Parts: sequence; structure tokens; C-alpha cells
Amino acid sequence: MKTSEFSKIRASGVGYLINSIQTLFVGLLRIWTIPIVLMLSVASGFTTYYGLSHFITPWIALVITVAIQSIVVICSLEIAGMHWRANRLRYFSVVCSLFIALMASVSFSYFKFYEISEQDTLHINRLNQIRTEVKSYVDQVLAIKSEVLKQQHAELEKAALEVSQAYFGTHAQIIEGYKHQVGEGPFWKHYNQMYQEKKQQQTQFDHDFAELDKDVQKLQASINDLDVAVNIEAAYAAMLENFQAVQLKINLLSGPIGRSLPEAPLLMTYKQFTADVQPSAAMWSDFSLFAFVCAAMVDFFTVLLSYRLEFTAPGPLTSEEENLVFECLRQFTEFRINKNNELEMVIEKTEIERAKRYSDWSRMFAVGLLLSRGFLRKIDDRTVEFAPNLYPLIAEKMGDRINLLKAEASLAKQADSHE
Repeated sequence: MKTSEFSKIRASGVGYLINSIQTLFVGLLRIWTIPIVLMLSVASGFTTYYGLSHFITPWIALVITVAIQSIVVICSLEIAGMHWRANRLRYFSVVCSLFIALMASVSFSYFKFYEISEQDTLHINRLNQIRTEVKSYVDQVLAIKSEVLKQQHAELEKAALEVSQAYFGTHAQIIEGYKHQVGEGPFWKHYNQMYQEKKQQQTQFDHDFAELDKDVQKLQASINDLDVAVNIEAAYAAMLENFQAVQLKINLLSGPIGRSLPEAPLLMTYKQFTADVQPSAAMWSDFSLFAFVCAAMVDFFTVLLSYRLEFTAPGPLTSEEENLVFECLRQFTEFRINKNNELEMVIEKTEIERAKRYSDWSRMFAVGLLLSRGFLRKIDDRTVEFAPNLYPLIAEKMGDRINLLKAEASLAKQADSHE
């Protein structure tokens, strides 16, 4: 800091120091806006390129992405620096260009945010698909199992009844001469052999179906593990192994049952189960508001900060500009305090100035300079108000002017005393 700056701080006090710090802080924020805009543009460009590269050649997608992001930033800067009443055709052409670029950027960025936001949902849907296919297959097999066991139990009960009737000689197939003869004769041995075969078959079915039930339970447990497993690949391999074991048991049972069993579903591979979302038009049919808002938010902040970067003041005034502004503002005569508790002044010529054909070019230039730098705020076509950062500047100039007048009065008094 220069010696003159230290002398100003000592003379003006803490107020000048606070104003200097505030001016520096605001200037740093405006400088920091530039890398923020660039980072937002790069982020939006990455998501746009990601979505676009799934439809066209990657290097063409890169060129188009650069063009889209450049149009967004350039058009935002142009809109901030132009007024639609001055050149409506140019203004609307810039707005249309910005709108088209934003639509392209948001549309293709939507695919990336959709993939991120719907990744868990996609995993759940695929897991539910496997559960549904396996459950449908197992339910059909279990229904056939229930029918087979019911039939086997009925046949076993019938065979047991026939054995009992053969033993007591009351079976319908016994001829009249051998009826009511109790004992284990040839007729009983024949039906007892059939009963033992049925019983052995029933025992084998019970054992096989019990093993199948165990394999089905292991399969269901392995499907549930897919939702919590750390190593998804190993868990998916275990699930497929258990499914193949169930399928093998069912195929082996089809022969003894003597019935055709349902075909096993063709489950997705591990690569299909863990595949990323591929951008497609189907994403718009299954619209995700969250993904769309995220995609639009990045471009919105890019446009907003680009607009503010051009619209706000680029920096503080130089010492020459401060002197020019102070002298030009002193030429205005109509001031008042408005409802915002800010000093407001009329920038139009007064009736006397119009009558005298007064040239207000210099003071209007000062007003334009202060408006462009953010030191004045436009209220309407004829009035402006002071921004907070203009008061310390005017106060400093007024203080310098008062000190100068005091110094001149002191010199005049000394000259009179010498005379």
C-alpha cells in the first residue's frame, strides 16, 4: 500500500479502510466469477458430450459440445450488453440461439443425470425382474409338485386299502370260493408288492422334493444377497449356480413324475445385470424430474453468472474517473431521499437548462459510466439512485474539497494578518 493510502486511512478513519476492503472483496468476487463460469461450462459440456456421444461419432460430439457451450456463454454475455429496443432483430436472434443451445445442452445432459439418479432404481428393477422370473418358474413347479404328491398319497392310500382287503378276503377281484379267507396268500402278496413299490416311490418323491425345497430356499437366499452383497460378481455367480442346481433337480424329476415341467427362464448375465444405462428415447418416456432439474440447473447457473459477469461493474474507478464523476455529479440539481433510503437524483434537464439549450453531455457520460460500473441504479428513464459503494467515494471527495477550502481560508487569513 502506498504512503498516500496510509495517509488517507489516518485522515478518513476506519470508514475508508472498510470501504477499501469492501471494494477489494467485491472485485475479487467478480474475478472469481470467471473461473466459476468456466468450470460450470466444462461440467455442462462433459454431461452434454456424454449423452451426445451415444448417438454420433465421439469427435463430432466433442466439436458440437464445444460449440454449444460457447454459444451459451457468448449469448449470455451479449444479452447482458444489449437492449432489445435498440435492435430487436439482433436481440431475438441471440435469444433464440441461446434457447436452442440450452435445449440441446439440457437434453443430452439429462441422460447422464438420469443414469446417476436412476442407477439404484435400475438395480432394484433388474433384481425384481430376476425375482419375478424365478418365482414364476418355481411356483409352477411347486404347483405340479403339490399335484403329484396329492396323487401319490391317494394312490398309496388306495394300495393300502387293497392290501387290507386282500388280507381279509374282501377284495373285489377275489373269486367267490376264496372270499373271506384271512391270511397272506398269493393274492395278498401281489397287492402287498404293489403297495411296497408305491410306498418306496412315495418315500423317494418326498426325499427328492425335500431336496428341491432346500435348493429353492438357497436360491431365494442368494437372490436376496444381491441387494446387500459387497462383491456383486461373486454373489451373482452364486445365485446362478443355485438356480442351475434347482433347474437340474426339476429336470431330473420330470422323468419319474411323467409330466412335462415348465421351461426355465433365461436369466440375464452378470454383464447385463450390472450394465450402465444406455441413453435412449425411452428415458423421456420414463421421465425423471430430478435428473431434468439437475441438468437444467448447471446450464442455468452458467447463463446467470455469464450474464452477471457482463452486467455488473468490472471494477472500481481510477482516481481520474473519481474526479470526473464528482465534478459532473455536482452539476445535477434535483436530489431527494427515496423510499429505499437512498439518495436519488433526476438526470433529465431542467426547464431552465432546456431553455438555455444547455449541453449535459459530460454529466450524462458520468451517469452512464457509473451505471455501467454499478455505482448507480436506474429507477426509471429520468431518475437514478446511489449504490452503497458510491457514498464513500463522494464523501472522500467532499472531504478533500472541504480540507482544500479550509486550507485556502487559512492562507487568506495569514495573508491578511501580514498586511
